[in-house]
Amino acid sequence: MPEKLDCIVIGAGVIGIAIGRRLALAGREVVILEAEPNIGSHTSSRNSEVIHAGIYYPENSLKAKLCVAGRELLYRYCEDRQVAFQRTGKIIVATSAADLPSLHKYAAQAKANGVNDLKWLSCNDVLNMEPAVRCEAGLLSPSTGIIDSHSFMLALQGELETANGSIVCRSRIGNVRVRDGVFDVDVGPDSPYTVSCGYLVNAAGLWAQDVARNMTGFPKECVPELHMAKAHYFTYQGASPFKRLIYPIPSDGGLGIHVTIDMNGCARFGPDAVWVKEINYEFDADRKVDFVDAIRCYYPALDEERLSPAYTGIRPKLSGPGEAAADFEIQSYDDHDVKGLVNLFGIESPGLTASLAIAEFVYRKLFHVT
Repeated sequence: MPEKLDCIVIGAGVIGIAIGRRLALAGREVVILEAEPNIGSHTSSRNSEVIHAGIYYPENSLKAKLCVAGRELLYRYCEDRQVAFQRTGKIIVATSAADLPSLHKYAAQAKANGVNDLKWLSCNDVLNMEPAVRCEAGLLSPSTGIIDSHSFMLALQGELETANGSIVCRSRIGNVRVRDGVFDVDVGPDSPYTVSCGYLVNAAGLWAQDVARNMTGFPKECVPELHMAKAHYFTYQGASPFKRLIYPIPSDGGLGIHVTIDMNGCARFGPDAVWVKEINYEFDADRKVDFVDAIRCYYPALDEERLSPAYTGIRPKLSGPGEAAADFEIQSYDDHDVKGLVNLFGIESPGLTASLAIAEFVYRKLFHVT
């Protein structure tokens, strides 16, 4: 690797690879540095793999704007490059009369965000579409879908490399020194070396705050607090009772324990939200009790013996327990007065859906493109 580069992206999750690809396609020299042996080892591969419509987020928030724009970019990308996906649609269900105001609120929020294809469903409508589901009413989102996230990341990586960009794994970041429009990045600890660049993108996900705090010359007051919500997912053995994704009303820390369907047609329940202080992917099988109670609110025929532990993930959040969900935070020069630097904090859901739009947003911020 040369000692001086044009652009370095820290983190080869789906966001980092999408950004690296966008920069490379613009003719920039790009290297993505990834601490793990493989791409997408953390949040990018430990999620629901849902293509979100853009329903829940506050109007004009980055989450709303980038999700809606990114959804269309993502569907088009998958169609053009044969990345596996399905427009499954999803139904948000009110499981009691007390949930109906929330359902109306999400319908209004979706419309404000430019999501104009939602359809109100009566309980009989839902029953006709999904006979296993019990609810008071529902909202159908036909533009929600699922994607093979690993295939998507591989496609992005292929385009990055075709455009002469590269990913260097097992490259853990140490200190970063900011000096005169140049970033000196220490990479190690195995066979440590230093590489410099003119443009730096911090897309380190769960470690983005650590990377920013280790930047000499970067204002530490610009680093937001990290909150981590651990998610458990259970698979449902046998044939799926559902054709679409089923979502209850969102709960603290997430969108509730919902039903997703993988690319093989198998049902999967999750995620829950357990607030944690450390990154640990061990599966707590005792969470099954809470899953059963939550699922039976909309799927009373659940056979709990068919629930099997699948995997866990951890979501990097900028809001903690009991707080309103925070927006993405994508910092550029206007936010921190450091030229050539973009930091991405709190990129959780709908980050996968928004990834291509986030990449375009970062490119324009980095190079002041209007």
